[in-house]
Amino acid sequence: MFSGIIENMATVVAVKRDKENIDLTLECPFAGELSIDQSVAHNGVCLTVVALEGNTYTVTAMKETLDRSNLGLLKEGDKVNVERSMMLNGRLDGHIVQGHVDQTATCIDKRDADGSTYYTFEYRLDREMARKGYFTVDKGSVTVNGVSLTVCEPTDNTFTVAIIPYTHDHTNFCNIEVGTIVNIEFDILGKYIARLQAVSKD
Repeated sequence: MFSGIIENMATVVAVKRDKENIDLTLECPFAGELSIDQSVAHNGVCLTVVALEGNTYTVTAMKETLDRSNLGLLKEGDKVNVERSMMLNGRLDGHIVQGHVDQTATCIDKRDADGSTYYTFEYRLDREMARKGYFTVDKGSVTVNGVSLTVCEPTDNTFTVAIIPYTHDHTNFCNIEVGTIVNIEFDILGKYIARLQAVSKD
């Protein structure tokens, strides 16, 4: 479980393909504090640490993860948003994030507004999945590349988020341009509500 509050940006230092899986080795300031089997979110995807060496660590992304996320697009030098799992004795500053990316979205607009930056993302519309809670609502929560954000101006398959300068500079939002593919995770609470409504109709 995560909160969507990014701790650092890790740098990809190696990408190794093994059949349908990918091993990613990343350099990160808190690598020395990690342990084997620990969970870390990468652009919002929960992955398990499988190797440690100095200030780097390695995780494995399997085919299912690669099909649903942007991790398969990563190359050496890319910056990745990382967050260690949430501690239960702390404040929930973002929202409840599972680390299970639902799908990708594409940035279709980026504009400045009084110091902040507005990004609009478009995702593939699936009516059946929408009935199960895979959608965004105005002032609701969404996770973009692991960052907990508030939705504005949602449509059936687009939404906009406002990024303050600190978030822009301390996450890989600083590298997002029109055409960039990002990971999104819809709000788990919305999925539960949609499921309860479906069950109540049966």
